[in-house]
Amino acid sequence: MGVPNDEPCLTIHGLIRDRGPIPGLEGKMIRVLAGVDFSARRGQVTALLGANGAGKTTTLECAQGLQPIDGGEVRLLGRAPYGAGADLRARVGVMLQDGGLPPSARPMALLRHVARMYADPRDVDSLVDRLGIGSFANTGIRRLSGGQRQRVALAAALVGNPEVLFLDEPSAGLDPQSRQIVFDLIQELRAENLGIILTTHLLDDAQKLADYVYIIDAGRTVARGTVAELTARTADHPSGRELTFEAPPGLAVSIPPLSHLALTEESPGRYALRGEFSPADLANLAGWWHEAGILPDSIHMASRTLEDVFLELSGKEIR
Repeated sequence: MGVPNDEPCLTIHGLIRDRGPIPGLEGKMIRVLAGVDFSARRGQVTALLGANGAGKTTTLECAQGLQPIDGGEVRLLGRAPYGAGADLRARVGVMLQDGGLPPSARPMALLRHVARMYADPRDVDSLVDRLGIGSFANTGIRRLSGGQRQRVALAAALVGNPEVLFLDEPSAGLDPQSRQIVFDLIQELRAENLGIILTTHLLDDAQKLADYVYIIDAGRTVARGTVAELTARTADHPSGRELTFEAPPGLAVSIPPLSHLALTEESPGRYALRGEFSPADLANLAGWWHEAGILPDSIHMASRTLEDVFLELSGKEIR
């Protein structure tokens, strides 16, 4: 029996996962996940984002039933995935970042073999055509480019006609044309009412594709919401816009007609102006430049992005 369409296809609540003892501390375990909450619905793309080591991969493996859990609850299509039978696994498609494809196989033969394992598979020829696999359908997988392997891995995840689809870095290594093909297909799958769980380090992709976003850090969920909600105003960031310009270094730290906006010199000669903007503010800024005899070398105005939010929550240091 399937999960009703108004119910989440995946729910994770208070997920705890330990891995191995802490050296020198008997009975103490390394806690990888310390309370992750996550939910995904049919007909939506839900993105799970996190820096390296944040617990993203472990969360997904617990969600897919590849790892047991040490606390909390995981329900995939209404059932605990760890130890579940083939009937549940047949309803779930998984695309791994490294592909997990046998290197000696050929794409067409592999996809037909995988299709025979399912009661109601998708049409292999249609998938091959939709993902542009035909030109290398009979080439050994070990000889394919990274982007070509990604497309085969996506086809293999879809051939079983799943209800829930896990996509790990689906656009990694793709050229612009292949990337757009994959994006268009994801949109079509969303319209077909699949529940799609997406992970990616390309935050621009997440911003374009995701209906809902979860950000985890240090094994916990630290933010959730739509892209619009996450990039909207907060106490520290009162506007979703930022204007940057380059001008001589050492300008005053405020602009008299724009005192309600925060001006900072990010680096010598590069300034950022943040706050509640209006068209009149832009006119006043140009007037201030005119009166001060300033001709900026460059001007850029952009909305606050998902990447901005991610870096604020996860930090800018490489982990």
